[in-house]
Amino acid sequence: MNRSDLVNKLKDKAALSKKDAAEVVDTFFDEITGALVKGERVEIRSFGSFTVKNYKPYVGRNPKTGKQINVSSKKLPFFKVGKELKEKVDSQ
Repeated sequence: MNRSDLVNKLKDKAALSKKDAAEVVDTFFDEITGALVKGERVEIRSFGSFTVKNYKPYVGRNPKTGKQINVSSKKLPFFKVGKELKEKVDSQ
């Protein structure tokens, strides 16, 4: 499922115009993104939670040349699936 599929499902189920459904979807994802940028945790009960993980710098290797390279620290979004979603997916 992609963004436009989600917009169409929301439009049909909630009897919204396509423009309004797109605005709801965009607002939803914008709010999650904004919270993660601020370092906040986002939890959607029975679905899962989004957090930001901090990774320390490390020395890696270029796989082609074998040369050592320094990889700087970084922050990446992380999703942890909720128990109910995990059980639903596993039972299918």
